[in-house]
Amino acid sequence: MPGCSRDDPEDRGRPADGAPGTVATASADPSPDAGDVLLARIVWSRLVEPGDSLAGGLLRALGPVTALEQLAANASAARVRDLVRERTGEEPAGPALRRGLERWRLRLDRAATLADLQAGVERGMRVVTPEASDWPRAIGDLGDHAPPALWVRGDPALLGRAALAVVGARACTSYGSHITAELTEAVCTLGATVVSGAAYGIDATAHRAALALDSPTVAVLAGGADVPYPRAHESLLDRIAASGAVCSEMVPGSTPTRWRFLQRNRSIAALTRATLVTEAGATSGSINTAGHAAELGRGLAAVPGPVTSAASAGCHRLIRDYGATLVTNGAELCEFLEQLDGPAFFAPEPGRPSAGPHDGERQPTGRAPDAGAAGPQDQSGTGGSARPPADHRRALDALPLRGARTALDVARRAGLTLAEAHAALVELELLGTVERREARGRAETGWSLIRRG
Repeated sequence: MPGCSRDDPEDRGRPADGAPGTVATASADPSPDAGDVLLARIVWSRLVEPGDSLAGGLLRALGPVTALEQLAANASAARVRDLVRERTGEEPAGPALRRGLERWRLRLDRAATLADLQAGVERGMRVVTPEASDWPRAIGDLGDHAPPALWVRGDPALLGRAALAVVGARACTSYGSHITAELTEAVCTLGATVVSGAAYGIDATAHRAALALDSPTVAVLAGGADVPYPRAHESLLDRIAASGAVCSEMVPGSTPTRWRFLQRNRSIAALTRATLVTEAGATSGSINTAGHAAELGRGLAAVPGPVTSAASAGCHRLIRDYGATLVTNGAELCEFLEQLDGPAFFAPEPGRPSAGPHDGERQPTGRAPDAGAAGPQDQSGTGGSARPPADHRRALDALPLRGARTALDVARRAGLTLAEAHAALVELELLGTVERREARGRAETGWSLIRRG
């Protein structure tokens, strides 16, 4: 695995030398070398579930090496809290920190990390970290929710280029497929990079349209970058990696779950300057991506469909209620992108007028859709009111379709503490979703999904 360039990776979120708050750490070397920082971030990418802001804050405050040393040394929550306070003046909540340390330690496994490294080498991946020159700086807008590292098949430099997210329904109509290909072609012809999630429907159409033009495209996956999902898109993902990039914050071999899909959407939104929803129903996961884009201050556009089409109800909601720009053709999409804040989206061409110094200023498009960066009890992205708590969702994701798992195994797989996993399973049992399985000769209780005919 390649090393990563850095000036001083531990300086992020740390007072300058001699400033108040600077303290000695448990590390023998207060300024770890690049290899140590890279390895620590690789370990952290195994320990945390996507979007873990507690881990993100700890890495920002202590640096990945010191934070990992404290975790491996079984430091108490009080000791870690004192270090954070001395470094930054912040004080993480004690109970939350205790739970975080417990769930991360459940996944601390040297052999598993070595296997991650070996898998990365065998599958031609690169690990990109915030200390590296090719780290996409835009993803830093996620703050403490940003991933500790990205695993990339293909060219990591593409992650930092001007890009448009094109997302929509898996079960798209012929209308949705046609307009997606048309709009993707329009922006790719002018040199933009298209980012999507490689799912069925709109995602796949956008990727294929870009590939047909020999334009690089980026796929952001919910599982490992080496795990094709859906399986039928294995060859598509190979083509994307050959000329573009396939990336994930999950370690190699990780399986996608519903929770990880929702969190993956935040990365798609953060990596791009704007999000375009070409066709989406009212409960489409692409509304979740649009919500993240709006909360991050990114541009948001949507394509209208027939008023009688349920497949476009989500797009109509984005336009009506959340101020998404209405786009119906390539010219309108390019005009929308040229008016975004920041550097010019497209490289200037002779004869093409460029936006004036104030033409690119846009007012916020309104409040973010409800299905955006949902809180811990609201991660479904459905826009409905009856949403399962996040711990329930993660526990369900960790149970097999057949057979049973112990609460400890569920905790490891779901990124929960043992107490959180057990509480979620008991509540799901009361809801009639899971059941206990007592096995003869086994001390631990197994839990399984209740299969409904």
